Amino acid sequence: MGKTVAYTSAALNYLPKVRKLCASIRRHHPEFEIVLALADERNPAFDLSAEPIDRVVALADLDIPDRRRWTFFHSIVELATAIKPFVLVETLARPDVDRVLYFDPDMVLFSRLDDLLEQLDRGDVALTPHLTVPETTLDAIRDNEIAALKHGIYNLGFLGVRKTAEGQRFAQWWADRIYHFCVADIPGGLFTDQRWIDLAPAFFDGVEILKSPRFNVATWNLTQRALAGDLASGFTVDGQPLGFYHFTGFDSGAHRAMAAKNAGGNASVEALVNWYSSEARFDDDEPVSRLPWAFGAYSDGTPIPLLHRRIYRERPDLQDAFPDPFDVTSGAGLRGWMEHQGPLEYDSLALKKKIA
Repeated sequence: MGKTVAYTSAALNYLPKVRKLCASIRRHHPEFEIVLALADERNPAFDLSAEPIDRVVALADLDIPDRRRWTFFHSIVELATAIKPFVLVETLARPDVDRVLYFDPDMVLFSRLDDLLEQLDRGDVALTPHLTVPETTLDAIRDNEIAALKHGIYNLGFLGVRKTAEGQRFAQWWADRIYHFCVADIPGGLFTDQRWIDLAPAFFDGVEILKSPRFNVATWNLTQRALAGDLASGFTVDGQPLGFYHFTGFDSGAHRAMAAKNAGGNASVEALVNWYSSEARFDDDEPVSRLPWAFGAYSDGTPIPLLHRRIYRERPDLQDAFPDPFDVTSGAGLRGWMEHQGPLEYDSLALKKKIA
């Protein structure tokens, strides 16, 4: 049997969280090959060889058409999600690989996932729903069920795909959609890479829905999952060993707030959240965490507002006029257009310029 590859996707400044995830994968599944999909440029000042990572695949390594302009379309979060299917397609094409698993960088594994692998091996694609049990209160319906309807039925913090004809067909379909439509636009029906996967069980055979409560535990399903135990004896979920936990929204404080709301009074949840907080307490002190994103500014160092990316994405004329949207060496380039012509065409740009 070929390799199982576990990968995650992030920019360099997210390395402290990537390290926690990858160390946990190495601890419980030392047989996995661990890959970092780097939504950034390599930086010679940071040597990743000492990290619990076997291979780094940077954006520049990926076969993405018109990559420079395509990169400009995306915010840092959008780009980290947009490269996921391309890494999946290329990894599945390797002759030594049989399975590929994706984990968000803000996850941690707490036990082996042999049962997950067995279920994946019965099909071609494995997905974890945000929720597997109906909520019972209006508050929880609003917070969790309606949120799942907005963001996607399945949480793309995890994805498993086997190298089968159907698994590879799924991966290519996902990449084809994400190439054009990886944008955070909930009113428009999109949430980066995630909403597309709602269609997967209808479009593809062999889609395994992982309903075990021990997978992808997060604040949005703590209302219906009983987390117990502690760090010393191990955590359980509904009596089963905790597989992996999703610490989404941790830096903003949203995770702690929703954990308190959805599992208030649960000492095990509090202990888990406090543990991750302790693990992360020096993250901001690491030099790599303060490294600017390679695609966050124009070539003269001027930060790129999200609105500039949105306008450029929807304007083929600007894409033709400024084939390298980052470049300001020849005149002011796209940045100059946004600053001078943009306010004449977009009220929001005029308002931004006036405030500045």
